Amino acid sequence: MPKQVDHVNRRRLIAEAVCRLTDERGLEGVTLRDVATRAQVSMGAVQRCFRTKEEMLVFALGHISERINERVKARTVRSPAQSAGTALGHAATEIALLREDHRAEARVWLAFVAQAAVSEPLAKPLKANYAALEETFARLISEAADGPAVLVDARREARALLALADGLTTHVLIGHLTPGEAQDVLHAHLENLWERPGRRPES
Repeated sequence: MPKQVDHVNRRRLIAEAVCRLTDERGLEGVTLRDVATRAQVSMGAVQRCFRTKEEMLVFALGHISERINERVKARTVRSPAQSAGTALGHAATEIALLREDHRAEARVWLAFVAQAAVSEPLAKPLKANYAALEETFARLISEAADGPAVLVDARREARALLALADGLTTHVLIGHLTPGEAQDVLHAHLENLWERPGRRPES
């Protein structure tokens, strides 16, 4: 059992090293040797944890996805003081990674997304992650609607919101929008969502 726990912790340590190097150099600058150096483990330790670089990158993507999803989950835990509409806004903000302390995470996330366009092993977990987020957004939209929402409408709106949040990440990172401007765009979209006929957030 101790060896198993050590193995899990070492994989996470290596994943963190991958993320730090990706933030500095992009994925193309990540090598097994540099990851071992950054994680302060031997090359052999890295190779015992991951058979290939691709396997290591897939694990690192899962590591960062888990971190973001945990924050989203925490934001969507409902309380009497938080409506579904409010929870949706908080969750979308977390996905957009607009805060200054999430800027490095945003750079790493987009590096993985770009690589996934030419790597099916990376694209597969990304698609699963987006599908789960889409489910969460659709559920919150349905709950916030005034009366039963048509499922296809909730799904469509969830996809639009998810795509918007993802796009805002890029616009902020390249300096086209400030975090404040991106937040304004997100809020305006959410307000417009509730202004549509038959869709008003619960109080």
